[in-house]
Amino acid sequence: MLKRFVSYYRPYLKTFALDMTCALGNSAVGILYPIITRLMLNDLIPNRKFKQILIFGAILFGAYVLKMIMKYCVDYYGHMGGTNMQADMRRQLFDKLEQLPFSYYDNNETGKIMSRITSDLQEISELAHHGPEMLVMTSFSLIFSLFYLSGINLTLALIIFSCSPLLFLITFIVRKKHMESSRKARRSIAQINGDVNSSISGIRITKAFNNEEKEMAKFENGNKAFVEAKRGQYFTMAIQHASTIFVTDIFNVICLISGGIFLYRGLINFGDYSSFIVSISFFTSPITQLVQWMEQFDEGVTGFERFCEIIDEPIEKDKEGAEDHPDLNGDIRFENVCFSYNHNEEEREVLNDISFAVPKGKTVALVGPSGGGKTTICHLLPKFYHADSGKITINGIDIEDITMRSLRDSIGIVQQDVFLFSGTFAENIAYGRKDATMDQIVDAAKKANIYDYILSLPEGFDTQIGERGIRLSGGQKQRLSIARVFLKNPSILILDEATSSLDNTTEALIQEALNSLKEGRTTLVVAHRLSTIKNADEILVVSNGQIIESGSHEDLVNRKDGVYRKLYNSQFIDRDFGLDSGMMMS
Repeated sequence: MLKRFVSYYRPYLKTFALDMTCALGNSAVGILYPIITRLMLNDLIPNRKFKQILIFGAILFGAYVLKMIMKYCVDYYGHMGGTNMQADMRRQLFDKLEQLPFSYYDNNETGKIMSRITSDLQEISELAHHGPEMLVMTSFSLIFSLFYLSGINLTLALIIFSCSPLLFLITFIVRKKHMESSRKARRSIAQINGDVNSSISGIRITKAFNNEEKEMAKFENGNKAFVEAKRGQYFTMAIQHASTIFVTDIFNVICLISGGIFLYRGLINFGDYSSFIVSISFFTSPITQLVQWMEQFDEGVTGFERFCEIIDEPIEKDKEGAEDHPDLNGDIRFENVCFSYNHNEEEREVLNDISFAVPKGKTVALVGPSGGGKTTICHLLPKFYHADSGKITINGIDIEDITMRSLRDSIGIVQQDVFLFSGTFAENIAYGRKDATMDQIVDAAKKANIYDYILSLPEGFDTQIGERGIRLSGGQKQRLSIARVFLKNPSILILDEATSSLDNTTEALIQEALNSLKEGRTTLVVAHRLSTIKNADEILVVSNGQIIESGSHEDLVNRKDGVYRKLYNSQFIDRDFGLDSGMMMS
């Protein structure tokens, strides 16, 4: 793991070298004070060397000016080096998240992922910056102080040095517990982020059901778990810090008493004794800093471990030998396809031996009860998931032999749950095609029946739609997503319950746009309202992961005791009574 961490320093070796040089210089300048103090006490002051006193005073002043400059370099360039490494890691992490399969997001909450991108990387950045600095400065100070104090009086120095293993023993004992409590704190922060993300995303539902207290209680549970995790972390930290301070204070007591005895017996002169007292901090301070730095080290290591967990996740990738096929235009076939979801190591079968065909330019509709597998079929076609067994082909080519980029370029998807990005109307429509011109964007908006509405706004296509299109109605969002697909101009179309949650007037507008969108395209439709798929070339009734009926609308509605007939009749009755037909189907 160390080699992996060090690799992130490579692009910033010059900055790193400057930072380390200045950190080393800082430590070197700090050593000058006790050296000059000893010289003055033993020679310059007793022998009244006034000129030399001024000279060494000026040298010390100049050294402190240099120290100030080096301190600036350490703080600025050191932090910028850490920040640049953090940015590189965040870029790599985001790039990895973009490449992970759908299954990863089925098992990991957005808020928890966000905590790894933000707080974890911040701790890693702090370790990247302060870690090498601390090691360089403390190592230099310790080595110099060992020689310097031994040069003043070896016996007295050995007495002091003999106490130092106690500090490292305390650190060794406490560190393991501190590391584990740090991991618990990280997990609890991730849980809080997940709960907050969920609550904010669903704030309108919360208010609609007057469930503010329930959300607060759920948040408070996570908050209490965080407090308990931090309690353990701070308990071990407090023991370590208090013990460290106590031992270093004992160092001073031992130094004072031992040095006093040595001075009393004439084993050391007053100047050396005073210098030893002043210089003892150059031995104890780096040890204290090193011990306390271990806390930051543990935080950074924990963060890097969590960072590596995502980086090491297997990415979504093409089968070896897969090729681009830019001319995919239909003739879709599912042959004995089986599929199971794996959610948190629990496997659930969704599709069992599914076989059907969608000829080029034709429309096939999927209907049936909720949870039957309709949407899963749609997710398998663009390889959002991979079938456990069986085969899916387009134009006779197994989709596993087609690159994902090429396959998905040929498929357009309109879903019930429309996702829009923060930005303008133009930006969201252009998401379907990066090189689109404004004329093409306008043309797509017209085809989707949303052009007139956009033009009625003061800023037109430059109007901000708000986070996830919060300022738009459901129908406006849907038409905007249809415009996006018009602009992409795919040869294969998937309509996943695209009109299920709309009122009749809005549905008519959108159905008109969808009918236009389907022209000349091979289309797979997940139908919520059966009235919208009467003209489909074939209708498949999917239930419990199997196709239990298939045929045209006329064939299926005339089958006595058929499932489709019962579903259709139930919706017909609902319309007579003014009920929402969408309640009967998924």
